[in-house]
Amino acid sequence: MAAAPVWSVDPRTGKQREQVAVEATAEEVGLAVTAARDAAPALADRAVRAAFLRTAADLLQEAGDRLVEAADAETALGPVRLTGELARTCFQLRAFADIVDEGAFLGVVIDHPDGSATPPIPDLRRYKIPLGVVAVYSASNFPFAFSVPGGDTASALAAGCPVVVKAHPDHPGTSELVASVLRRAAARHDIPEGVVGLVHGFEAGIELVRHPLVAGAGFTGSIRGGRALFDAAAARPVPIPFHGELGSLNPVVVTEAAAAERGEEIGTGLAGSMTLGVGQFCVKPGLVLAPEGAGGDRLVKSLTDAVGDTDAGVLLDHRMRDNFVAGVSERAGLADVDSPVTPGAGGEHTVSAGFFTVPAARLAAEGEHDLLIEECFGPVTVVARYKDAAEITAVLSRLPGNLTATVQLSSDEAAGVSPRGAELLAEVTPLAGRVLVDGWPTGVAVAPAQHHGGPYPATTSTSTSVGGTAIERWLRPVAYQNTPEPLLPPELRDDNPLGLPRRVDGTLEH
Repeated sequence: MAAAPVWSVDPRTGKQREQVAVEATAEEVGLAVTAARDAAPALADRAVRAAFLRTAADLLQEAGDRLVEAADAETALGPVRLTGELARTCFQLRAFADIVDEGAFLGVVIDHPDGSATPPIPDLRRYKIPLGVVAVYSASNFPFAFSVPGGDTASALAAGCPVVVKAHPDHPGTSELVASVLRRAAARHDIPEGVVGLVHGFEAGIELVRHPLVAGAGFTGSIRGGRALFDAAAARPVPIPFHGELGSLNPVVVTEAAAAERGEEIGTGLAGSMTLGVGQFCVKPGLVLAPEGAGGDRLVKSLTDAVGDTDAGVLLDHRMRDNFVAGVSERAGLADVDSPVTPGAGGEHTVSAGFFTVPAARLAAEGEHDLLIEECFGPVTVVARYKDAAEITAVLSRLPGNLTATVQLSSDEAAGVSPRGAELLAEVTPLAGRVLVDGWPTGVAVAPAQHHGGPYPATTSTSTSVGGTAIERWLRPVAYQNTPEPLLPPELRDDNPLGLPRRVDGTLEH
């Protein structure tokens, strides 16, 4: 049976552009994984892999115009958005190179023998080593930053782990181009090209997570797809860690005082956040708790005006467009749901932005309105109007885990003059991995303190996929006890030949 072709498709027309590959067979997946395993020794030297990451960033930047053109043709995300995303991706690669150079991520801890301790402490030396081959599953909505050259790949390579990437069908051509750039970067440092493998096809993705040489996986996508892979990773004869980002509603709570103080400003800000990138961000605010009354009315009026002025846009593919149109239609039919700006089909290939309003009481108890507290991918949000703090609490108590939670406060609440701000932060913190005050969740900075994760189903682990600590996902600790100095890894020797930051007998050394 002939291998199924992989087509690049123009989402603006729904037409096939060109065939860029064929779906990988189980045997081909195995070859890619084996090649990655064989490339691992070339990443052992931290200086080499830091240089590799910087060269990858340089070559991606040099190829920027060609890569952005290819990605726009396959995603319709636009040159401005994609140029910024590619710059972010290059910054991320260089940031991980800096982390590799510094070496603190190795977590070196040395305890010399202490016979006076109870119980006695032998000579113990601990650090972290790479897991092995990492499977990376590309995201539809970020062809650079969360795909072939994205955070999962960058952090895995930084940890010393080769990768095999399962390309997303929405941008296969871009994936091939980017993979070729990364392999050229590898070659400049005598690293085998198998260090970055690439496979296409749904079945290939399943075979990849099941392969016995794969030691961990990173995923960004839907709850359904991510959970299936997570279950497959757990069901293996040797289970592996699966770090999946699956879905998020990203609730926003607007206090009555905040709405009274700046309802119009909040409404305009919400419109910009929920329609950014045609609503195709994983941190899009999908549920907003706003008060009844004059302040909340001004917020809704401002939101109506801003969303009403938003042009129709193209989603990443026609399947997503069909799901969006069907999803908003089903939500619009629920009792007590109004559509100040009706979302739906904007044309044969586009969608129009909109939002729904509903009494918060409808969401406080289980029923058909549960659909409104499920993520709907695209430019739509739900504004639930509450009567009092008890309704806020009732709705929040029913929400699943999220990547973000946002509170919009008045100046007195933000300053601590009113206790309401602190009370709300305490309520929303258990729901999310990132809590925002008087801002909007779209926009995830690449920074050491960033956390992009959250309680299930936002993610399947407690780790982050953005920021420096994302490297920790691909490492495991090992301790050596009473090991003679000549047999120790250089990282754990007393003379510290690599100049690593470490903790020795309880004292942090730099």
